[in-house]
Amino acid sequence: GIDPQELLDTRPYAREWHYHILNDRSLTGLPRKFNVAFDGAGKIAVLEDTNDIAFSAVEVKDGFGVEPGVWFRLGVGGITGHRDFAKATGIIVKPEDATLVADAIVRVFIDTGDRTNRLKARLKYVLDSMGVDKFMIAVEERFGRKLARAPAEAFAPRPNFDRMAHIGVHQQKQAGLNWIGVVLPVGKLSCEQMRGLAKIAQDLGDGEIRLTVWQNLLLSGVRDENVALATAAIEKLGLAIKASQIRAGLIACTGNQGCKFAASDTKRHAAEIGDWCETQVDVDTPLNIHLTGCHHSCAQHYISDIGLLAAKVPGETEDDMVEGYHLYAGGGFGPDADIGREVYRDVKAEDAPKTVERLLKAYLTNRSSADETFLSFARRHDGEALRKLAEAEA
Repeated sequence: GIDPQELLDTRPYAREWHYHILNDRSLTGLPRKFNVAFDGAGKIAVLEDTNDIAFSAVEVKDGFGVEPGVWFRLGVGGITGHRDFAKATGIIVKPEDATLVADAIVRVFIDTGDRTNRLKARLKYVLDSMGVDKFMIAVEERFGRKLARAPAEAFAPRPNFDRMAHIGVHQQKQAGLNWIGVVLPVGKLSCEQMRGLAKIAQDLGDGEIRLTVWQNLLLSGVRDENVALATAAIEKLGLAIKASQIRAGLIACTGNQGCKFAASDTKRHAAEIGDWCETQVDVDTPLNIHLTGCHHSCAQHYISDIGLLAAKVPGETEDDMVEGYHLYAGGGFGPDADIGREVYRDVKAEDAPKTVERLLKAYLTNRSSADETFLSFARRHDGEALRKLAEAEA
């Protein structure tokens, strides 16, 4: 509702789906994780293709046998922790039908999914077994009619992401209004800061606080004349609206301080990586570094430029197991969607900051031009080559 480039305000559809599930007890047969995401084609990525059901707003051009205009393109079965993005179905959905289509998908999943194995209790594994086409035929039968289809060439290009649009001051589509992206250190806030931000939103914004997938929040509806006041108030809380490229894309899951599955203290280690690398490397291009505590991949380590997956690794002796990580590089999302490749295995947590530093220095030393992103650089090399380039920076 505020992004000047979005095709669609997705909030009404997300809200409708939320209450649809909440008020229908027959939909309770879902696993611990079952994710539905709506992308309106705005500047800030939603990562909808990492979800079980992905609704992506697209502009359908004339001449393809369906009404031109804004539709949702439907993807199913995303679960990047299991190295899979949502699969294209070729189906497009009118936004007003999204809830009923999602309902049909969920009900077919409940009927056909395997709930006896937690590791396979996701839509991906039903699709692997049935195939996307057969599954969607069952969905259409449940929905009560055929769904519209359109080829990829029917869609106008999606407006580009802005990988820094979640940080700082940005003009809204409404004249004279702005959103302010607040930097939260690895997604953490104190109670005092939460109350302070709520007051800023109420006094100087439109009263709304919006969360992003990048572990930060937006204060929306801030008038031009109030931006400086809001910024000063945010800084008085000990927070900021500016961040280095390293800090802006630094993501960590809850970690073992709050999650029984996590093998490492991801938030502390992420902060240590950020603190160290900011003083050692001047990265001049958007960068994502994600730390995940376990195979559930809540921090999406596989789709990050640099991803770290927590593990118990050998310490001084093989019998002395300590917190550590396996490190991946070259993951991406959206038009660059791909799974990162392993570069290092069994890195002790205390060594992670310098390991990431060397990899970043290898990028800056060996990139083909000043315009080459870390992602492009990483994909030009296999894991062994990246490791050798990084070790040369030691």
